[in-house]
Amino acid sequence: MGDTNAESTGANCLEKLKGYVKTQKGVILAAEILVSLIIIFCFAASYHGGYSTVAICEMIFSILFFVIFMMEIDKQILVFNWVWSDLFRACSGAVLYIIVSLVSVIGGTGDGARIAGGVFGLLAGLLFAYDTYTIFLHMKSTRQHAAASTEDRV
Repeated sequence: MGDTNAESTGANCLEKLKGYVKTQKGVILAAEILVSLIIIFCFAASYHGGYSTVAICEMIFSILFFVIFMMEIDKQILVFNWVWSDLFRACSGAVLYIIVSLVSVIGGTGDGARIAGGVFGLLAGLLFAYDTYTIFLHMKSTRQHAAASTEDRV
């Protein structure tokens, strides 16, 4: 006998994926995953493959947060402050990508794949910095809404 519940769960997950990718945060996280994958390929093709560690870690963290936000696990598990965790992930990703990419581009003489990985890494650093900025704006707007008083005091 076929389990029809499993099919509807898979369809529900696919619908959540399609819906979340259309949001601003979904687009940013999907772009971070894609750029990190490109950087992994570039650094893997270079003579110095050790630079791919940052890209691997950041891609895994981006996938993890993509799944958490897509499946709305952040609304179910309230033990963690997901916004602050995401801010730390994006900020550290931006800093690490910029540092590793500058080292790659500056020292990549004669290694085209390493320079390409560095250039994509600089783009990823900007993307992660933009993500940090949007998270900060989101935190600022929610704090202002939460701090607004509903009482009429004189």
